[in-house]
Amino acid sequence: MAKKYNSEGYYDPTAYEATKRIEKHERKQRYRPIVFVCSPYSGDTVHNIEMARKYCRFAVDTNCIPIAPHLFFTQFLDDTVPAERKLGMFMGKVLMGFCREVWVFGDCISKGMTKEIRHAERTGKRIRYFTEELVEK
Repeated sequence: MAKKYNSEGYYDPTAYEATKRIEKHERKQRYRPIVFVCSPYSGDTVHNIEMARKYCRFAVDTNCIPIAPHLFFTQFLDDTVPAERKLGMFMGKVLMGFCREVWVFGDCISKGMTKEIRHAERTGKRIRYFTEELVEK
């Protein structure tokens, strides 16, 4: 914590301001916004899971916290059962509420992704689009 007085008790505004700036920069570096990862799951699930992991890693590498419901919920929900898919989509929308942005990856927009994008638009989320090569469109 920045102190206005040095160890000898003298007022030291230069050191105080410098220390304050360093502390502010460190706090900013610790902040990581939560982003919703929107990418295909159905179809070639093995490939799509691999790509979703790559997208999540990209989010981490860009100082964000990724949320990818299709990676998590499919561990215990069966995406081929309509009721469970609907539940997973609902829970994903709930998690999206905690996210600052929605990041859409790839050129193929699935039906599930379309629903997520529409929900993001209705709730005023910032939506960013990326290619499979992680280049923003």
